[in-house]
Amino acid sequence: MRKTKQIDIKRALALAGTFSFLYSCAKSCLLPFLTLYFRQLGLSPAMTGIVMGTRHFITLLWRPVASLLAKHYNKRRMVINCCLVFSAVAAPLLLLVPPIDVSSSETGTCNTSLLNNLGTTLTAPPTPSTTTPSRALHTSSVTLTETGSAHVTTKPSLFNRSGAEDPSHALIGDLRKPKLNGSVVYSTVRSVVTPARHKRSELRSQLSKGKKRVSLEFLGSLKEMDIHSQLFLMILFLVSVWESVSAPLERTADDGLYEYLDFADASDRYSSYEVWGLLGAACGVGGTGLLVGQLSCRIAAHTKRSALHFYCYTALAALTLPVAAYLPLYLNRKRDRASGVLKAARLIYGSPHALLCTFTVLLVGMATSAVDNFLLWQMQDHGSSELHMGLTLSLALLSQTAFPLLAGRVSKLLSPARLLVVGAASLGLQCFYYSFLWGAWAALPAQVLSCFSSGALWWAVTIQCEDVATPGAERSLRRVYSALCLHLGGGLGSFAGGYVVQRFGLVWLYRGAAIGLMAWCVCLPLLQWKAPHQRRINYSRLLTADASEASDSESEQEQDWLDKAMEDDSGKNGYGRRISS
Repeated sequence: MRKTKQIDIKRALALAGTFSFLYSCAKSCLLPFLTLYFRQLGLSPAMTGIVMGTRHFITLLWRPVASLLAKHYNKRRMVINCCLVFSAVAAPLLLLVPPIDVSSSETGTCNTSLLNNLGTTLTAPPTPSTTTPSRALHTSSVTLTETGSAHVTTKPSLFNRSGAEDPSHALIGDLRKPKLNGSVVYSTVRSVVTPARHKRSELRSQLSKGKKRVSLEFLGSLKEMDIHSQLFLMILFLVSVWESVSAPLERTADDGLYEYLDFADASDRYSSYEVWGLLGAACGVGGTGLLVGQLSCRIAAHTKRSALHFYCYTALAALTLPVAAYLPLYLNRKRDRASGVLKAARLIYGSPHALLCTFTVLLVGMATSAVDNFLLWQMQDHGSSELHMGLTLSLALLSQTAFPLLAGRVSKLLSPARLLVVGAASLGLQCFYYSFLWGAWAALPAQVLSCFSSGALWWAVTIQCEDVATPGAERSLRRVYSALCLHLGGGLGSFAGGYVVQRFGLVWLYRGAAIGLMAWCVCLPLLQWKAPHQRRINYSRLLTADASEASDSESEQEQDWLDKAMEDDSGKNGYGRRISS
């Protein structure tokens, strides 16, 4: 007889909590400091916003698709292990990107003279001044001077670090374009150095090598770009690859664990698993900031101390791998996640209060991305080191974790609708405060508001999900809100935030976000008051009421039967007395 495997709920929750703690710790070692590393490489604010926004949209689109594929083919554990391995390998590839020279205000507290002595960096070429047509210089181009001598000039790029003259890298597409020099037009270099009788043979060879010529033109077009564009494309490609291999991990692990607990009738204990993720993130960002802040500018001859963030991420991801091998997972093929998301979207569309909550969450996600992407830039401009940054972000996460301890008292004072307004207003106050930073530790007091701007807001969203959802749809509703806030709102906010910083500066980014949030907090209570209220149907209470009514009817039937029996007995006793008399 086959023995059934016994389910140990405590062991499953311990393994899941350990997994969440370690992986959240690994992510927080690197992700909060990623935009700061991009600034050290030389990316502009607009380019940084595009890179981070692309990362959010890749997660938004690819994560649910990969999770469904892992469930369909029953490969969840393999997907989790592969994501850990590939992400641990892909993240350090960003260290291979060479930086360009940036100003001393963008290199943090490190001594720029020390950096120049220990290692060389690429210098962005100055903007060329206006010259006469006969003296104009082009990237990888060949020109003839007035004396008739030919020379080749090249522009330094990430593909040719030395910036030396190399005529073999001249772009064929550029050489075919006519260049005007004085009164003479030169169509190609060969037209100058070879006789005209070789033109037909050149055309035949060019037609036979069409594919090769297209590839050369593509590589040449990359060389023709300025150094900032080359840096941007390299970082965008590496970040996209890294996010593609790491995005499915959390969704796949969450689905497997929830279905495991649901199979054991312990799905109500799933919420305790999420707290460990916040604690792990707080330990990771605080510990890494403390460690990196104590080091010198370079930890080796050619290794900057910022590389330690990538090494910590890789080490903790590798440490999470053995825990993932024993992670409790279960496959419930009857549960259709795609239909659950569509049902959640219909529920949100059918409730005015849910729509208001949706727009609030989207707006909060856009403002939060501005804080996450550029807060460290603002702190660095005011003298903060990575020690200050790490401890500041760690306090914000700990404040968010502490809200469940206050939820009971706060819920007695404020309804979920009012708490939603308070959460958005708290984030607006934080953004407004960040625009007036004055010192290294100035951002620390504002992190206490994260208890309401993040913890209270998501508690109100959870209550909203319970009010709107039908049985079994609460988790799908919360997942829709999470995708709208963290990824759709984060992506749009990253694009817009990078443009605003590029055009107006960091101060006006935070002031604009604060003004937008405060304006919405003024309108939101009025819209909630005007929106029609729908009575909540509590199915658990209905079942309790049905059980109590059934018990009352049974007791009434028993009472009627007892009264009837007593009446019959009294009637028989009276008839016996009459006969005996």
